Amino acid sequence: MRERGDLWCAHEPFMYDYYVHRKVARMPHFDVQDDHPITYEAIRDMLLAKARQGPVFFKDMAYYVVPRILDDPGFVDRLTHVFLIRNPVASILSYYRLDAGVTQEEVGIEAQWRLFQGLRELGAAPIVIEAEEVQEDTTGVMSALWERIGLPFRREAFEWQADVPEDWKQVGNWHGAVSASAGIRPIDAGEAARKQREFDECVKTAPHLADFLSHHRPFYQKLRAHALST
Repeated sequence: MRERGDLWCAHEPFMYDYYVHRKVARMPHFDVQDDHPITYEAIRDMLLAKARQGPVFFKDMAYYVVPRILDDPGFVDRLTHVFLIRNPVASILSYYRLDAGVTQEEVGIEAQWRLFQGLRELGAAPIVIEAEEVQEDTTGVMSALWERIGLPFRREAFEWQADVPEDWKQVGNWHGAVSASAGIRPIDAGEAARKQREFDECVKTAPHLADFLSHHRPFYQKLRAHALST
């Protein structure tokens, strides 16, 4: 979305409300920027101000804003909502390797489902895409998504520039591999089985991760049932 070149982009701006303002949990590898707004209201107003200048795209975690955003019609109704979901075996494993203190809420899938449901009750039609499908057919999935949300196709968006986005630097350790890449890596045939073996091995020393998986997997399956097909 950033490489399209026609959107002002922000990387998880509402993490400042969750981790800095409300201090719900601790986020490692986070270099807090002193000039970034930290309250929900101030972050929202920053995004709306940017939107008055041109189209805005921002990626965030649902648990940062649920349920607050559902009670903020002046903001939530301005947004086009797209949910990116990933097999929780892989996502929990990835998160735990970067933050052994990850909480059940931070796994995030329950909050995604709560936000998805809340938006539908408000009359919105949120879109769901699967990370594995984006890896398998990047051009096809993103083209279908852009068509659904009214953005023109941009071929140049699929080849990333060498410069790391400025707002990634505050959480640089979370994006080491993707920062060094030039595009989305295709999924390989044995990846799912390999991730499952790695997860099972990890559970031997961190058994609570199995509880996290049991809790979130039903919400993942519900979201997956609504995934965009190409």
